[in-house]
Amino acid sequence: MTEMTIIHLLRHGEVHNPAGVLYGRLPGYHLSETGRRMAETVAKAVAGRDIVAVWSSPMERAQETAAPSAEALGLQVRTDERLTEAGNVFEGLRVAGGGGVFRDPRSYRHFRNPFRPSWGEPYVDVVARMKAVIDDARGEVRGHEALLVSHQLPIWITRLAAEGRRLWHDPRRRQCSLASLTSFTFEGGRLISVGYSEPAGALLRQVAEPQGEAALFEHADPPLPEAVRGEPED
Repeated sequence: MTEMTIIHLLRHGEVHNPAGVLYGRLPGYHLSETGRRMAETVAKAVAGRDIVAVWSSPMERAQETAAPSAEALGLQVRTDERLTEAGNVFEGLRVAGGGGVFRDPRSYRHFRNPFRPSWGEPYVDVVARMKAVIDDARGEVRGHEALLVSHQLPIWITRLAAEGRRLWHDPRRRQCSLASLTSFTFEGGRLISVGYSEPAGALLRQVAEPQGEAALFEHADPPLPEAVRGEPED
């Protein structure tokens, strides 16, 4: 019988971010009280699963999300840089309440090619590093499951690639809520399904603001500015 292996990509919980900045890879951003409750809720949901390894992005919010699940499973958290957030030129800028990025013409040069994207780490690079860490985890836990804690963009773009969809997209349309699980099931070395669940979904109503890179676009006046429209560049 062919071995079944499942790799779960867990997005971190809500972050304490009173200034409403795009924190990206900046240090010092920890889970909020709601975020900690999200992490505990996920831990209860995965405690009975056949998870034999827990890996995490080095960012504090990811480590803090991973910790309760690792404890519930009796495992140690392994840190892997390949699971980190995508780089973004707008790190440190305030975006809550319509932080002005789309209203400042000086920002438009960063939106010249949304298909790459020109405002951050290329999508193909994100996919490459995420695929590499998934392959390593899959090889280590063959026949079992692994929990990998990462961030919205890396998880979503990995799912798009796995499903054979285009990588460029509207960040406001990602199906990757806080503390959600995107699960890849492999039969031997073949991906046979991608699942999605929100074990902490009941807590999402308590989240006041969009988080992560998608928050930039959440406050854009629809349609998106002409700078982020058009056709892919070579």
